[in-house]
Amino acid sequence: MLRSAEQRRVTGEGEDPRVTELRAAVSRLRRELAGHPAELPDRGVAEDELASLHAMALSGVPEIMRLRRSLLLVVGSVGSVSALAEAMTQVRNAVELFGRRD
Repeated sequence: MLRSAEQRRVTGEGEDPRVTELRAAVSRLRRELAGHPAELPDRGVAEDELASLHAMALSGVPEIMRLRRSLLLVVGSVGSVSALAEAMTQVRNAVELFGRRD
């Protein structure tokens, strides 16, 4: 079945599955960052951008450029923390879903 660039698959609830994936990934990274004991100089930046990503996911299909900007800021803030690497990768993969054409 062919899809136009504008048409996306939706879950049973009518929500774009990319948004569901983004919301789950952002929630996981927020939890892991909150539980990380080390003092991180840019923790506040990461927390603010994760909150922004979460808000974009709640609003529906987010703007791709804003998603990517927030992702870059989060990676720049906590990307070198190996304990957060898996959750960070999950967020990156979720953001990349919005750049793909299905």
